[in-house]
Formats: sequence, structure tokens, C-alpha cells
Amino acid sequence: MEKAIVAISSDFLDAFAALPRQIQGKVTEFINKFRNNPRSPGINYEKINNAIDKKICSVRIDDTYRGIVVRQEETGVYLLLWVDHHDDAYAWAQRKKCIINPVTGNIQVFDVITEVPEKTEKQSSLFSGISDEELISLGIPEEQISLVRTIASEEMLYSLKELFPEDAYEALEWLANGFSVQEVSQLFKSDSDDEKDKDDKEIKDDNFAAALDNARSQKNFVIIDDEDELRRIIAEPLEKWRVFLHPTQRKLVTKDYNGPACILGGAGTGKTVVAMHRAKYLASKAKGNEKILFTTYTTNLAEDIKENLRKICTEDEMRHIEVINLDAWVMQFMRERGFSYSIVYDDQLEEIWENAIALAADNSGFTPRFYSDEWLKVISPQEAYTKEAYMKASRIGRGTRLDRKARLQVWNVIEEYKALMKDKQIRDVETAMYECRLLIEKNPGMLPYSAVIVDEAQDFSTNAFRLLRSIAGEQHKNDMFIVGDAHQRIYKNKVVLSKCGINVRGRSSYLRINYRTTEEIRKYAFGLLKGIPFDNLDIDYDHGKICQSLTHGITPIAKNFNSATEELEYIIDEIKKLQSSGTDLKSICIVARTNKLLDDYIKGLSGRGIKTYEIKRSKIDDRSFEGVRVATMHRVKGLEFKHVFVVAVNKRIVPLHSAINTTDPVASEESLTAEKCLLYVALTRAQKTAYITSYGQLSELII
Repeated sequence: MEKAIVAISSDFLDAFAALPRQIQGKVTEFINKFRNNPRSPGINYEKINNAIDKKICSVRIDDTYRGIVVRQEETGVYLLLWVDHHDDAYAWAQRKKCIINPVTGNIQVFDVITEVPEKTEKQSSLFSGISDEELISLGIPEEQISLVRTIASEEMLYSLKELFPEDAYEALEWLANGFSVQEVSQLFKSDSDDEKDKDDKEIKDDNFAAALDNARSQKNFVIIDDEDELRRIIAEPLEKWRVFLHPTQRKLVTKDYNGPACILGGAGTGKTVVAMHRAKYLASKAKGNEKILFTTYTTNLAEDIKENLRKICTEDEMRHIEVINLDAWVMQFMRERGFSYSIVYDDQLEEIWENAIALAADNSGFTPRFYSDEWLKVISPQEAYTKEAYMKASRIGRGTRLDRKARLQVWNVIEEYKALMKDKQIRDVETAMYECRLLIEKNPGMLPYSAVIVDEAQDFSTNAFRLLRSIAGEQHKNDMFIVGDAHQRIYKNKVVLSKCGINVRGRSSYLRINYRTTEEIRKYAFGLLKGIPFDNLDIDYDHGKICQSLTHGITPIAKNFNSATEELEYIIDEIKKLQSSGTDLKSICIVARTNKLLDDYIKGLSGRGIKTYEIKRSKIDDRSFEGVRVATMHRVKGLEFKHVFVVAVNKRIVPLHSAINTTDPVASEESLTAEKCLLYVALTRAQKTAYITSYGQLSELII
């Protein structure tokens, strides 16, 4: 007798998460027994009276609770679909049907509505322009076509979401948003090539074992091969990103690329999830001492990624993955080779520029920020580190014009800056990356990395990507996997990958489904960026209009108050309402523009007995600590919470006056765009509810 195949559905994990903890323990014990031998006489299978699908039956957990199972003994497949109190489990199962879709070949579980209300002549159907055959071709079960024909509005479609298989509902929502049948069909196919994959295998309508191999099935079912895997899944049943991937995500994770690949997508589309699964996939194939370098822009994001990779990777896979933010990697690499300088940032760099201006006796009137921008946007990207090179360097994109005499004056300050860095044994990060790359290029083959994965790519500079290209070595199969979104560019670094020796033409893909926020939050946040052109990390534009969320809720709540005290009182009242409805404090985050503002909110909340936990630059969000999360707009990047309060969205605070107060009009416009992106990032951390609060004069950025 063949070994049984036991798979758990995504819905089962949802139901499991809602059970009392004591019952969860019994269910886990049952699943282990069931996984070992679902044919055991000790498994009490019971028929469900009046069930539409005779393959669906119940299994006994204890006197009160039942699991709902599909069993196909001829193929040895057992599917755990649901678990609940006896009566509720039976009620759930009676109206369900589990099939292999004859068109798409994936397993679908859905409600069969036996009494569909008749549509009146005046009532128009949302999908009246689409034939039954076309709907069926997209994976809508034939049994649900009559239900689809009753849907008169998008709101009605949203209300019926739970009745449809997930992939069928996704297709219907794309259609409802104006996409053609052909476009929706293409969404489920590979973005890049015509290679045959699992979805193209011959569909066998009676073989659940073959159907579980389908990418669409794997979005909702996971086969449990061993006890350790089961324990990991059951420990955090709601962290489904660890287990289930959308077919388009899975194809990107497991595809072989002939060189660098670039994955774009709006906030919440799962870019980091795809990058992490890609790291796991490549690590599972790594040999000997080969390493995968997974790098991102900030320390806290790197720590979060490392923590999450441990949840999906085996110990051996983790041994092949190095997770570190790029600045830290540069410091580590240079120190290992005898360099003793430090990298300095922000205020320390501004002081160096002030000293350089004084030492050069510069009377041009240019500010330290002007010189810093000239260094970062003209000199470093073009490697114009000599007077001769700088005099020839292009300054396109700089708002302040310089004639030859003015350039020479500027160069005097630049030379003093370079001398101060050398004397003080310090570097700005751009210089450090440049020197690091030169060292690697002099010693090709010195690094153990077979691949480099880059998260939050939109925040990396030209120097950073040139360095990453040298770390990855000469272009080769699966060498670089780059994910990003220009709409979240908050550090004003703009890069063209092809100018950094990274050719992604023909190897770019776009993630279209927002899994985090509701469509209402996504649309509102995206509206803040209206009129701003965004790039695709290369030479083309990214209009960002092809993303959408499949969940719905309320539009972000915007409130303006007379004083900071009134605003705080409102926030506290809302937090208490959320608590009383069962929300954990750790699922709520307060986001402010500056650290100084955060201190005020921490003090105010603590004074009213509400615990807080501050998310800082160099540490992860430790979920074992209770308390409302508080973070700056920069620090909240990459995280998500059920409810987000973006606070003090006042004039001169958002956008921050000091961040855009510059005499260079181009730099000023870039800074304003970065401030808008910050607000977009903050709002799109919210899964269910987003609040925008302010006091006094409201920010001009708010719609």
C-alpha cells in the first residue's frame, strides 16, 4: 500500500487559530496521529448528513470538536479542510464541495448555493459582458456560474468572497476592475517565458495527488511530510506567507534565470516574502561553502529578515545564507582586510562639510547640504574623484548651475572634505562602497557568494549596486535577484541598474496583488503620489496602476484637532475601543515623522496606563513584548500591523520643513517626493485600519 499523502488547507489553519488553546493542543495531537496513518481504525470517520459532496466527512477530535476531511483512498490523499465545534463544523461542511477544476487542474473548495435568487429584468449583472465559457476558462467552478450571474455590484461581489475558491474570486475581482478575460488569464501565467511548468500537465479530474502538484493548489494546500514541518506551521498558523505562495510568486521563486532578475510591486505585494523564499530555494541547491548574500538597506530590516528566514529554512539552508545590511557588510569586509576607518552619517557628516567650507575659505554661500548633494549626486555616481574628472562631470538634474570658476571653488571644498576624511579615519558610505569595490575587483573570485539577493532595492545608490555587481561576480545563472518599488523610495537614491553593469532586460516581473492592506487603504495611499513619475529601477517608468488588493474595508480615517492634547485623547479612545474588540496592543502601531515626536506620544500613552514598545534602528520588533508599537516613518518600513495611526500629520511636520528647506529647486522637489513616499509607506503598513491624525494646521499632503 502506498504511503498516504496528508495535506492541510489554508482555511484549516484559519479555523485552528480561532480555537481555544487547549483544543489546539488536541488538534495538533490528532494531526500527528492522522499524518502517520490516516487509515488507522482509530480515526473515526463519520458521514455528514445532507452533505452536498459525499467525499467530505468528519473526524473526531474529542467529544465536542470535529475535523472536516476529504479522503480519496484510491490515490491515498487526505485533505484536512476545517476544524470547529461539532455543530459548526457540520454546518460548514454540508454546503461545501471539493473538486479538481477541469480547466485549471487545481483543488477548489467552495460553497454550492442551491437556491440562487432570480435576477430581475431591471437588475444588471456585473459580469454580463462575459460568457459562461469565458468565466469557466478562468477557473470559476461551473456550479457557481448561476451565482456569479446574480452579482450586481462590486460591493455584492466583496460580500460573497467567502463562498468562492480563492483563485476564482481573484479572477472575478480582476474582471470587476476592468481587466479583460485575456489579461486575467495572463495573470496566472509566467511573466517571462513559455517554458512548460506544472500547470501544463495533463489534468486528471479524479486524481488529488496530481492536483496537489499544481501551483494553484499549493496556494491553498500544503503537504505535511514530517513532524518538524507540522510543528513549525502549527506554531504560527496565521503566518501563512511561510507556507503558501501565489502561483505567480512560486514561479519567480523557483525559476532559473540566465542573469540578474528584477521583481517590482507596490507595498504589500509580497516582494520580501518572494525574496526570502528565493533565498531558501537557492540555499537548498548550494554546494560546499557556497553562500547566498541577502542584503537590504537598514539594520532593523536585515534583522527582521534573518528572524523570518529561520522560520522557513532548515539549519543547513541557513548555513548557506548570510543576511546583513549593506553598510554593515562593507565595514565587516574592510576591517577583515586591515582597514580601520569608520563610516559616519548625518550630523557627523554635516560637521565635516562645515569644517571643509571653513578650511577652503569658501565664500560662495553654498550650504553643507549643497556640497553633500554635489558629492552624492554628481561626484560619487560618476566617480569624478579628481579635479579633471569633476570639471567634465555632467550635472544634469542639479538645480543650481555652476560655471567653470564656480566649479573650481566647489572643488576646493571637496578636496578639504576628502582630506578631513583621511585625517580623521572616517568615510561616508558612498566612499566606503567605492573603495570596497576596488578591492574586490583587484582580487576577483575572493568571495564565496554564488548569488546576491537585494531587498528594498529602490533605496540603494549607484555605488551600492556597482558594489553588489562585483560581489556577485561576472554575470552568471541566478546571480542576482533584486526586489523593490520606486514608490517607496524614501532615501532619494535613484539608480539605473543597466548603468551599474546589471542587465535585467527580459528578466523583470511585476507582483500585482497586495496581500497586506485593503483596497481602500491602497487607493488612498497611492493617491498621495498622484502626478509623480516613478521609474522601474532601470530606464522605464512604473505607473503602479496594475496592483490591487483583494480585501476590502473602510477608507483611512482622517481627523484634525485643535491641540495635541485633543489628538492624543482621540488616539487613546480608539486604542481602547480596539482593545475591547479583542485586538492585541502589539497589533497597533503609532507612526510619527521624528523621534522627538515619538517621545511625546510614548509619554502621553504611558501616562494613561497604555504600554508602548519602541521599534528602533538596530533591533527587531520583539513580538513577545506587549504594548502599542511606536516607530518613526523610516523605522516602520518593511513591517505591518492590523491598525496604524499616522500621527502629527501637521503642516511643517509632514513634509518636515527642515528636510525640504533648500535653495536648490531640484533638490527641494526630490525631498518633497521623498516625504510623500514616507507618508505612503507609513499608511501601507496597515492591514485593516489606517488613521491619519493632526492638530493645528493640517499637512498639505493630505487629500
